[in-house]
Amino acid sequence: MALEYDYGCHNYHPIPVVLSKGEGIHVWDVEGKRYIDFLSAYSAVNQGHCHPRIYKALIEQAKKLTLSSRAFYTDQLGVTEKYLCDLFGYERVLLMNGGVESGESAIKIARRWAYTVKGI
Repeated sequence: MALEYDYGCHNYHPIPVVLSKGEGIHVWDVEGKRYIDFLSAYSAVNQGHCHPRIYKALIEQAKKLTLSSRAFYTDQLGVTEKYLCDLFGYERVLLMNGGVESGESAIKIARRWAYTVKGI
């Protein structure tokens, strides 16, 4: 906790528990005490910690290609986009890493709509 306090930005004020591992709905602190993770990383891990199918898929993909810039095509992105469009009935999808990209993309989409539909 001291290292995080001394070297990290103070944008959060964490609960004074130091987590060291997780499995399913449970997390453990460095002293071995088990907790139920009701926060689920603010819904980023609502599938549970270390889900075996997700873990396996991550490992298999990381063995092939860990990360690629969107400046390149990959053999998996189009497949994933088609799957999501078919599943949800969408025309297109836009996958994001984080919130900033989502906000930037929303502004670009709104500007394009305003230009093409409203003629602004």
